[in-house]
Amino acid sequence: MLWARMLAYITGTVDQELLLRNEYLAAENRILRAQVQGRLLLSDAEKATLAEIAAAKASTESYPSGNPSKYEPWFLINL
Repeated sequence: MLWARMLAYITGTVDQELLLRNEYLAAENRILRAQVQGRLLLSDAEKATLAEIAAAKASTESYPSGNPSKYEPWFLINL
């Protein structure tokens, strides 16, 4: 089954690229957090962008309590 082997290879390549991208972003985040003192003030547009991303992520996850609002970040609740 050549197609199955190719699919496995492509999937592994994509997974590796995502892992490397996440590693880079985590390191960048640590560096930036060390440089910034205090809290960041976000505009309404920035809050909305973060809320959209969080909602998309939440739609793919399951919640043990069956109540996703218990797990929502503060910026989703305060929009």
